Amino acid sequence: MDRQNLTLLTDLYELTMMQGYFKNKEENNTVIFDAFFRNNPFGGGYSIMCGIEQLVKYIKELHFSKEDIDYLRGLGIFDEDFLSYLSEFRFTGTIYAIPEGSLMFPREPMVKVIAPIMEAQLVETAILNIINHQSLIATKAARICYAARGDGIMEFGLRRAQGPDAGTYGARAAVIAGCVGTSNVLCGQLFDVPVKGTHAHSWIMSFPDELTAFKTYGDLYPNACILLADTYDTLKSGVPNAIKTFQYLRDKGKLGKGYGIRLDSGDLAYLSKKARKMLDEAGFPDAIISASNDLDEHLIDSLKNQGATITSWGVGTHLITAKDNPSFGGVYKLAAIQNPDGSFEPKIKLSENTEKVTNPGNKKIYRVYEKASHKIIADLICLEEEIFTDERPLVLFDPAEPWKKTRLEANEFELRELMIPLFVNGECVYTFPKTMDIRKECLAEQDTLWEESRRLVNPHQIYVDLSRKLYDTKLRLLDEVGEKTQGIQS
Repeated sequence: MDRQNLTLLTDLYELTMMQGYFKNKEENNTVIFDAFFRNNPFGGGYSIMCGIEQLVKYIKELHFSKEDIDYLRGLGIFDEDFLSYLSEFRFTGTIYAIPEGSLMFPREPMVKVIAPIMEAQLVETAILNIINHQSLIATKAARICYAARGDGIMEFGLRRAQGPDAGTYGARAAVIAGCVGTSNVLCGQLFDVPVKGTHAHSWIMSFPDELTAFKTYGDLYPNACILLADTYDTLKSGVPNAIKTFQYLRDKGKLGKGYGIRLDSGDLAYLSKKARKMLDEAGFPDAIISASNDLDEHLIDSLKNQGATITSWGVGTHLITAKDNPSFGGVYKLAAIQNPDGSFEPKIKLSENTEKVTNPGNKKIYRVYEKASHKIIADLICLEEEIFTDERPLVLFDPAEPWKKTRLEANEFELRELMIPLFVNGECVYTFPKTMDIRKECLAEQDTLWEESRRLVNPHQIYVDLSRKLYDTKLRLLDEVGEKTQGIQS
């Protein structure tokens, strides 16, 4: 993170292909690449776009330093004329993306790069690295927050993350998706997000007894006195000594609003219900009961269903590593090549696997909402030149089963064009929102989902449809490519 220039954060073949295009300048056409994913992670019904801020900073800082050039020269595979070109390299293309914090769905472009193919090829790896990771963590965090049913989720994963970058940018993604704060102080400093935490078992163990440790901590932090109650015995020692500490602080007039206990082991449902009863009977009904201990959305959902009285959750390993689905799966595919007249010739990639066949052309996305509820009906991918409006009826169809059609009348739906420009002809046009403002927008975005699409198991999938023109273009290219590969003459 302390090295802003991430230019060499790329796969070697991006550079070897660049040199090939450089040597064959007639092949360095302006092209369009789409970054997209094929399936929502975690078996979910949606994903959340995250990583735009780092992506924009990466492109702005994109240049080959003298040290970079010297290193590449030392590999012995690059010619001096190409290295000279790299020494003056700057990104000159245009980039569009789904806004950070927005919902996104499979097979639609989350990032669109329009640039000479040398430039578009170079940025592939970093774009996927940045967006794949942060979108994965944001999506995981949104699911965890949903399972908590309005309780606060604190991101506690730094020590279990796969390195400083993953821990810090992952924490930012988690906050954007709904976490109320993070234990990561560097994330708090860099992105101005709330930092939260309690104390470790070692704090208690370092004092002669548990009560002294609790009282000392309460004197230091009376307005954030969350006491870890399970160091010795939760119900026989921890909770009773916490109650004595709260009484001690109340008698001194120091007990603030943010006080309570944290449970980090044992049967959290049973212990929380017993602790709640003890706290209430002692006159502390507003004491917080927080919990940690290898939590994820499924365990939190189960604990809520069991009547656990926990109202604040610290989630670490399973969130910051996306432990049950550690890869987002975004890909970056060529969609079009510019003709001499400036138009774009759509390109398609075929595959033995139907889901890997790409959508060709220069595309944009409309989000279609039900007007009455402002819930998402579908996303519509169309060609850039197409214009849709909610002032006339709209017919949607399933591109996998095109005979299945839905007609929306003009007064039944609303449209929003989804992608925004980040760079235009090499110039950054993106203004950086505050992270907490992105969080606010992300929470509003999640409210546009139907509950059936938010459930943790077997959710309803939002339809991603193609316009008729794009669908027909795709069929035409499939026929043309199929005839060429099969040697069929028309």
